[in-house]
Amino acid sequence: MQLKMALPLVVLLAACGQRPAEAPTDGDSVRERAEEAQTARRRTGAEVQDRALNRVIRSVYLCNDSQRLTVDFDNPRQMATVRNSEGEAVDLFQERSADGIWYRASGYELRGKGAMATWTADGMPATTCRAVD
Repeated sequence: MQLKMALPLVVLLAACGQRPAEAPTDGDSVRERAEEAQTARRRTGAEVQDRALNRVIRSVYLCNDSQRLTVDFDNPRQMATVRNSEGEAVDLFQERSADGIWYRASGYELRGKGAMATWTADGMPATTCRAVD
């Protein structure tokens, strides 16, 4: 009778077998893998600049006069499309700036540096705007 009870226990223990190898959670190997992953994701300054200069970048500005401007900077074409709160859009052409950005076209102008910009719309006083994203 003891043999009948011991046999299922032996079969159960044999089925468990060896524990699967677990991935290390600390130590040098984990640190090395983490450093390799971070190194693979890093970009050189030239790569970052190339990406910025060869694609369209969208920014949203909130202005002191309560306007919300959505600006698509089309760097390959050296243009910016500015859409105001009412949905009106105007295409501006990039001008050479000593520092920051400068886009303009027939009565419209967007100038700025960093997160701050000044927006001038045809027939309206200039307003200060801040990039929010």
